[in-house]
Amino acid sequence: MALPDFLATLEKLLTAAEDAFAAAGDAPTVEAARIEFLGAKSGRLKEAQKGLGTVDKADKPAAGKRFNEVKEAIDIAFQAAQDRLEQSKQTGGGAQATGPLFDTTLPGRPLRLGHLHPITQTIEHLKEIMGRLGFSAAGGPEIEDEWHNFQALNIPPAHPARDPLENFYLSTAGVTAKQPGTGAAPLLLRSQTSTVQIRVMEKTPPPVRIISLGRVYRPDTADATHYPMFHQIEGLLIDRHVTMADLKSVLRLFARSYFGGDVHIRFRPSFFPFTEPSVEVDMSWNDSWIEMGGAGMVDPHVLQAVGYDPEEVSGFAFGLGVERVCARRHNVTDIREFYKNDVRFLEQF
Repeated sequence: MALPDFLATLEKLLTAAEDAFAAAGDAPTVEAARIEFLGAKSGRLKEAQKGLGTVDKADKPAAGKRFNEVKEAIDIAFQAAQDRLEQSKQTGGGAQATGPLFDTTLPGRPLRLGHLHPITQTIEHLKEIMGRLGFSAAGGPEIEDEWHNFQALNIPPAHPARDPLENFYLSTAGVTAKQPGTGAAPLLLRSQTSTVQIRVMEKTPPPVRIISLGRVYRPDTADATHYPMFHQIEGLLIDRHVTMADLKSVLRLFARSYFGGDVHIRFRPSFFPFTEPSVEVDMSWNDSWIEMGGAGMVDPHVLQAVGYDPEEVSGFAFGLGVERVCARRHNVTDIREFYKNDVRFLEQF
């Protein structure tokens, strides 16, 4: 057989095979086409292979090469037909499909939506409560200088509260800040949100009525009521004729609004450098007392540090631990649970 005739036979065979596999719409038709073209005994490709022996010896390399190419192309067409049928079954289509693999009339699976962390929920709730009492929220940096964190709050250089073992100082070389009258000094992670009160009073003439909420840092050993990083809410009211009675009234209204029911406030004498007199604040709820934070009348030295006249204005300040307030509200006995990122615990709120 002449080479051109053999090649023409192969081209007709390839065209017929590709058309047959492309038109096959079900498994039996694909199988029939496979037997017709790729059958080991009587397939058309097998018959065409016999013609290879009649080709002239000089043309056999070219004829054999083309034969192998046609065989590979027919195998590819067969595989494509099989893949098409399999995909049709998976999507619920095709003549051989016995039915959809899922019921499209069923409602979809709902997306699992997250929600605010209980501490964040508490912060937003406290903002809303204090907003109704006339306090506006203020913020400030978490990295502070010693002036705002200590000096302006009437905490002298020799005070134990400034000990490096009691604070997170930043030891990176060159990290300093200029303080009024002191030049460069190291920075630290703020140990209290009272720094925000100083910053607000430095820029705002009285009256001042603010709350500051945010993270504070102290190198405390983590236990059921302490954590190295925690949140505080601090309130500040500066005006004429402010008294301790105003402080207790605000805290009572705050506690009743947040906890609900019959909540009582108890003051115990204490000492804080930035308030005078100073008190520890206890709250009674469900017949149980718990220490919530500190409070007192703003020390005259603090008022003078920000340019206020202690003879003209007075004020009170209070600071409460947000984790303790939240734990008390939800009967959580260990504040460390708030930071374990256990979804089983967090999704309860």
